[in-house]
Amino acid sequence: MKAAVVRENGDGYVDVKDVKLRSLEHGEALVDVEYCGLCHTDLHVAAGDFGAVPGRIIGHEGVGIVSKIAPDVTSLKVGDRVSIAWFFSSCGHCEYCLTGRETLCRNVKNAGFTVDGAMAQQVIVDADYAVKVPAELDPVEATSLTCAGVTTYKALKVGHLKPGQWTEIVGAGGLGNVAIQYAKNVFGAHVVAVDGNHDKLKAAKDLGADLLINRHDPDVAKQIQEKVGGVHSSIVTAVTTAAFDQSVNALRPDGRLVAVALPQGDMNLNIGKTVLDGIQVAGSLVGTRQDLAETFQFGAEGKVHPIVQKVRLADINDVIDEMKNNSIVGRMVFDFTQE
Repeated sequence: MKAAVVRENGDGYVDVKDVKLRSLEHGEALVDVEYCGLCHTDLHVAAGDFGAVPGRIIGHEGVGIVSKIAPDVTSLKVGDRVSIAWFFSSCGHCEYCLTGRETLCRNVKNAGFTVDGAMAQQVIVDADYAVKVPAELDPVEATSLTCAGVTTYKALKVGHLKPGQWTEIVGAGGLGNVAIQYAKNVFGAHVVAVDGNHDKLKAAKDLGADLLINRHDPDVAKQIQEKVGGVHSSIVTAVTTAAFDQSVNALRPDGRLVAVALPQGDMNLNIGKTVLDGIQVAGSLVGTRQDLAETFQFGAEGKVHPIVQKVRLADINDVIDEMKNNSIVGRMVFDFTQE
């Protein structure tokens, strides 16, 4: 089968090559991949930013049809459409797994990083962790919800967002465009969208953002404070440390900054503002299986429509360059139905 594999030299690109899958083991299912999106986390994996994994098949925004199951599998059946997400599986019995925080399990497995992922014609999944995709949900759109959708939906929950409140979405790209929709259409909130790309800001406006700010403008945080009195929460999806620094200052008292993106380095945190304004800072790591099921359901109800565009697997390194150049609005989704 064809698969996108991390190069031996870890130069940030992948090779599309023929790969042979092993046989199924207990609790596993074989999925014929239909579509798989490309995420910035895949670029980190290809570059070895989380540790070198040469030969690893990338991809954690996958959707496909179950074509075979191990004899002991009861949670899936052949013909089911399922997702292949970054949260691939966990131990199932630690304090985090038993208290609804399974993504924090210390023995977690991640698709496309610690185990082979979905940027391939077929992938082996842990049947109990492959969340089913509703029939009413477009499978191409479902790829983005599998990662960008569940990540931002969970982040908005971590930010304690309530109807009528203001939230700042920093970065209006692949994650930000769905974050805006969940904030508006699911949480009933007002949205400030911050980005440095004109096309992304235009897309944010079309998706319902109430206030648009170019991150290259001076005093972004001051503008937000003057125009809306500060935001109740800030969801940072932009891969720059400067975005985190700005977002702290955009918060109103008792505001919460939710860190989602993974730039290298440290963020500056004004101790005086943090203490005197009761600021809270929280990290939010993708979402649980329940979070993903909820994410899919809102998509199936038509409340969220990710910006997606289908492309060929052969063009994956060109897409990586476009992502590095910050020139893509939404998500590029690789179409395995045509391979």
